[in-house]
Parts: sequence; C-alpha cells; structure tokens
Amino acid sequence: MSLYIETQGSGPIPLVMLHGWAMHGGIFNPLVDTLREYCTMYLVDLPGHGFSRDCGLPLEPKACAQAIAEATPSAIWLGWSLGGVIALQGALDFPQQVRGLAMLCATPRFVSGNDWPQGRDPALVRQLATDLETDYHATIERFLALEVMGSPDPRAELRKLRAEVFARGEPNLRVLQEGIGILDETDLRTYLPSLKAGNSWWNAGRLDRLVHPSAMERSAQISQGEFHVTAHAGHAPFLSHAQAIAQNLLPWLEANA
Repeated sequence: MSLYIETQGSGPIPLVMLHGWAMHGGIFNPLVDTLREYCTMYLVDLPGHGFSRDCGLPLEPKACAQAIAEATPSAIWLGWSLGGVIALQGALDFPQQVRGLAMLCATPRFVSGNDWPQGRDPALVRQLATDLETDYHATIERFLALEVMGSPDPRAELRKLRAEVFARGEPNLRVLQEGIGILDETDLRTYLPSLKAGNSWWNAGRLDRLVHPSAMERSAQISQGEFHVTAHAGHAPFLSHAQAIAQNLLPWLEANA
C-alpha cells in the first residue's frame, strides 16, 4: 500500500503539506481553504497516520522524504511540527524536487541541549515514549493539550484537534513510537547553511509552548531564511489564524514558485 496523498486546490503554486505527530493531512483544512485559489496542494498522510496507517513505510525522515518526493511533483514543501523535520530532510536530500522549504512551528532540533537552550526538555519527550507503552489514548490526549498551551482559545482549539486526530482512524502505535524517537534524536542544525539563501520560510506562534519562537528565529538566521511570528497563536496557528499564516506565506510562495 502506498502513501495516501490528497490533492486540493487549483492554483499555480504546487505545495506539499506535511502534518505533525499523531495527526493526518486533513488537519490543514483551514489553511487549505485560504490557499485554494493560489496553490495546488498535496496533503500527505505520513506513514502510520490517517489513511496511510497500513502503508508499511517507516517514518524515518530520509526514507519518508524519499517516498514523498517520488509520489509528488516538484513543489514547495511545508511541514508543521514533526512534519517539518521530514520537510527539512527532503529539502536537504532532494533540492531539485523541493523548490522551497516552509517550516510552521518546526525546528531542526526539538529537544534542548547545552548549545540549544531553546528546545524542549528531553525528559518530556522520553516520558511520552514511556507513556505510549502503557496508555496510548491518554498519551495522545496529553500531547494535544501541550499543543494548545498558549493558544488564545485553548478549549476550542483542543476540541478541533480531538475531532481530527482519529477522523481517519487511529495512528499506528509503532509509528507513533518512531515519531517520538525522531523528536528525541534528530538534529539537522549543521545542515541549515546548505539551504539556499531566501529559500526557506519560518513561522512561529508567539505563544507556542512546544516549539519556542527563538528556536525558529535562530534557525531562520542560520539558513538565511524569512522569519515571521503570529502574535496570538500557539503551536497550531493554521487552526486559529489561517488568514494570518496565509498572509505571511503567500508573498514568499510567489517569490519561490
């Protein structure tokens, strides 16, 4: 079984969209609606997620990026959260296929370290991995709660995430464990200077409690990319501020298409 990829929109700019951990491509619907006339969008359900639950591919970034590159036309890739790691890997490995890189609340390294204080506490990620073994649904619920922290309306945003998370079936436990491992271990910071200047776009949520805006700003500086902050948004700004995200994104898309 191959990856499930849904095509939306009829605009001239090709855009591949990669969702976050435990989600699926349908989570982008509010942003898709705002970009429909400007972009033709390829919404990927990552391996083990949504309608790609049984595709059998690993979530490992290199393998995943290759499978997506083979299944989609040359395009700009947009990645949210965990999807940003895969989008960045695709931009590094397939520069002819990935015309530009859009990172939405995503960084090259998720956890903190001595030289990366902007990351999340590694203990949080490892606790999620342990919790997955004992209580699958409660762990996903906990992660959703982390995603809406800082949102101007966390209850409404949490309802949206809850409604979407299992809308295409439950994600594969093995792949969820792989995803936690990727968040814990991946560090692509040293490769950021190899991105073409101006060819990356970084958008943070000012109130994001999972991916700190300073981590994204630093990543944009290293890659000589374009950096934006959505003032009153948390970790999923395309749910609460789709118009603002599109307003920041469209000029850059048009310049790089």
